[in-house]
Order: sequence, then structure tokens, then C-alpha cells
Amino acid sequence: MFVQFNIYFVALTALLLSISFNYLLLFLSQKNMLKTLNKIDENRLNKNNTPPFGGVAISLAFFIAAQFLGEANSIFVQIGTFGILIALVGFIDDIFNLHWKYKLILQFTFVSLPLTNLRLYLNFETLINLDLNNYLNYFVSIIWIILLINSINFIDNMDSLAATVASSTCIQAIALTYYLNQNNLTDILVVLLFSIFGFLLFNLPPAKLYLGDSGSLFIGFLLGFLSILFNWNPDGFHTFSNTLSPLLLFFTIPVLDFLTVLKHRLTNNQSPFSGGTDHSSHRLLALGYTEKKILVITICYSFFNFMIIFLHLITDGVLSNAFLGMYIIQFVYIYFKIQKLQILK
Repeated sequence: MFVQFNIYFVALTALLLSISFNYLLLFLSQKNMLKTLNKIDENRLNKNNTPPFGGVAISLAFFIAAQFLGEANSIFVQIGTFGILIALVGFIDDIFNLHWKYKLILQFTFVSLPLTNLRLYLNFETLINLDLNNYLNYFVSIIWIILLINSINFIDNMDSLAATVASSTCIQAIALTYYLNQNNLTDILVVLLFSIFGFLLFNLPPAKLYLGDSGSLFIGFLLGFLSILFNWNPDGFHTFSNTLSPLLLFFTIPVLDFLTVLKHRLTNNQSPFSGGTDHSSHRLLALGYTEKKILVITICYSFFNFMIIFLHLITDGVLSNAFLGMYIIQFVYIYFKIQKLQILK
């Protein structure tokens, strides 16, 4: 027997649970009852020993609160289960510092299993007019979610940055799913958003808790699957948007930072998986911006992208393609602009 509560009640429950769990984890960390091993080969901006357990609180709050939405679709049950498993991988990594190869293998496993079991994928083969029995679709979908997971992990390099970007993504996705009457996805996103809000209270500068790998893996995993499940174009009017969800474009900031760091580190023979101060946010700090100003810039740029995507969504033909072209041009411009910025020393 499943009981379904009002979404406002569920959102408030997620918020209160998240605050409670974050407070508990902070208390345990301060009492040295929850410790992490020092990460090796990492050069981080903040040298404080800030506990990286915020993601544990987010995943627990989300999982419990989501039960109040009523009888869950079997798809969401399986995705949620694997989401908890991948959060557990992140938690173990936060404590014991797993080798990056093991993390990547576990990410690949926990992403590929629900995708193949549920037959979920980005329809990339249709976009390039190729039929490979969905093998390429599955491969692209797995790579996409793993990329998203690690790109969110990458931007967890400054107080509130990863949580702010994730919150902005949730808000934009909520607006689109509500606009297009995909209420199941809207409800899930609202629960995730308020779970993140509870963590943000402990992550605002100066941060008392970090998101940690448990949080970046869990949030990236959920948002990646939601981006694949979302279908804004059920009538199939637009070829591009019928095959690749515009929600993919919402992740501009984490993907932009991921590509920036990846290019710099490969060029300089550095490990892409080590910590460093070569992120986009660090380069803005080197220009003299404060952390709070960078957060404001990030939010403004995120919603600027949302407006372009939304206009692409609600228009047709040449005008719709023009907005898509505008998005691509500004993305390339910003990418090369960031590459020219000095790295924070």
C-alpha cells in the first residue's frame, strides 16, 4: 500500500531531512568519528580539512523523501537503487581514496546496467543516420552520463559552486518538465533540488561541508538519467531535438569546465584525475573576482543558456536552428576565452 503526499510536503521533507543529515555528518566529523584519508597528489584551493560528506546527506534525504511520492515507476526504482550504489562508491572513495581506474570501472558498471536493463539511450544513431542495433546509442549514453558525473565532480572545487550549478540545472529542468506536463520527472527534480538546498546551508562560503564524490556521483547520475528520460518533443517536429534532449545543453558549465581542465592537463602531461587550481572558477579568482561574484556569474551564465535553449524549444524552423547555432557559437567562444585566462598560482 503506497501513500502519495503533496509535492510541497515531500519537498519540505527532503529539505528538513537534508539539513538533519548534514548536521549529523558535520557533528560526527568534528568529533573525529568520521575521518578521511588525505588525498594524495592533489593541489586544492582550500587547504582546510573540510569534511566531504554532504553528498551522503543529499542521497539519503532524496531516497527517503522520494518514497512519499507514492508508488514509484519501476524505471525510477531501478535508477534510484543504482544511484544509491554509485553514491556508496563515492563515499568509499571519500574515505579511502580509491584509485581512479577502480572508480571508472565502478562508474561504468553502475551506469551501463540500468541503461541496458531499462533500454534507455540517447538516439544518436538516428541523428547520424546509422543503424547499429542501438550499440552506438548505448555507448554514447554511457559515456555521456560518466562525463556528466565527473564534470560535476570537477566543479566541486570552490565553496557552493557544484551545488549552485546542480541547483540551477534542477530549476531549469523543473521549468521545462512542468511546461511540457512531464510531472513524474518534475516531482523527482523538485525532491532532488530541495535535498541540495539543505546541503547548501552548510556549503556557502566559508563551507563547513563539501559535496564529496558521493554527492557529485549521485547528482550527476540522477541528472544524466533524467536527461535521457526527458522527451520535450513527443510529436517529433524537430530532428535534432527528437534525438538528443535539450536537457543535455543544461550541463554547459560542468562540461565546459571539464573540457578546459582536461585540455590543460593533457597538454602539460598531468593526470586529469588529480586535484588542481586550473579550473574555470580558479582562473576567475586569478582575475581578482571573489568567490561570491563567481557564484553570481555562474548563475547568470547558467540562466542565459537556459533562455537560449528555451527559445530554441518554443520556436520552429529557421528561428529554432538559429537559437541552437547561437548556443554553439557562444559555447565555443567562452571555451577559448577561458583557455586564455591565467591559472591561479
